[in-house]
Amino acid sequence: MIDNKSLIIGGLVIAILIGVMAVFLASSDPDGLESTALIIQGGKTLTGPTPPTAEIQENLEGKFAYSAPMPDYSLGEAMGSTGGILAIVGGTILAFLVAIGLVYALKIAGNKNPPRVLDR
Repeated sequence: MIDNKSLIIGGLVIAILIGVMAVFLASSDPDGLESTALIIQGGKTLTGPTPPTAEIQENLEGKFAYSAPMPDYSLGEAMGSTGGILAIVGGTILAFLVAIGLVYALKIAGNKNPPRVLDR
């Protein structure tokens, strides 16, 4: 039987490997929501490829806006695939640490209020 520590480490390693492979297997042609936005804005045809100069135009005047710390799972154009790998590995480890922290916090909260056994 496998212990919890080995299972967690194995899962983290598998998640990082999948993330690293995704950098090289991902399509540069936007799909899904990005593609739909480009079609609606006239930057792309439904059946045609995305033009290299196509950009989603957003009207953010008077609205909340933010800049992602690792947009499109990269660390910028200058770092190329290396930046994508670092961003994916960092994001995977960060998500792992947040999940472990939540589990630990729930465990501590559960220990403060142990269930009571009712005597009959």
